[in-house]
Amino acid sequence: MIHHKYWHVNKNLLIYVVEDNKLFNKIVVDYLQKQGFRRIKFFYNGQDCLNAVKSGEHPDIVIQDYHLEDSTGIAVLQAVKKRSKCSEFIFLTANEDMEVAVNSIKYGAFDYIIKDNDLALKKVYNKIEKISKMLELEKRNQLIQRMMVVILIVLVTITILMVLHGVFDLFGLKR
Repeated sequence: MIHHKYWHVNKNLLIYVVEDNKLFNKIVVDYLQKQGFRRIKFFYNGQDCLNAVKSGEHPDIVIQDYHLEDSTGIAVLQAVKKRSKCSEFIFLTANEDMEVAVNSIKYGAFDYIIKDNDLALKKVYNKIEKISKMLELEKRNQLIQRMMVVILIVLVTITILMVLHGVFDLFGLKR
């Protein structure tokens, strides 16, 4: 794990909160807003969340309950990931069934947090922090890869020019 003393969580991440309990939905959204996150959308069911993704949005993080009135969390996760592969999921649920937790991770959830006490929202923030770092590292890696391709092209070009220069010298084809 990379620790950087100047690391800041990206507060501009697009975060979806999908929770059918309207009071708990508001608690989660209010908590995230108090933490400084500026782009939060909330939904009371899985279908509204999916409609937002179908309209072209790509949430960075989806925080959702496992049991929704119209769906399960895994069904929402699978449908969103078909259109937005990079979206990360954090299940925040009262369901303590270990098999459900394991399946959530197996299907691609970043984590599974139980709404058991006041620490649950702090745990969510810590997971968002980890996802933010992971996304930043992925961006840096892509930039480094692009830079390496450019450097490789320059080196190949220089090599070709040197070989051509040598060939012209060898056959006395100088001007």
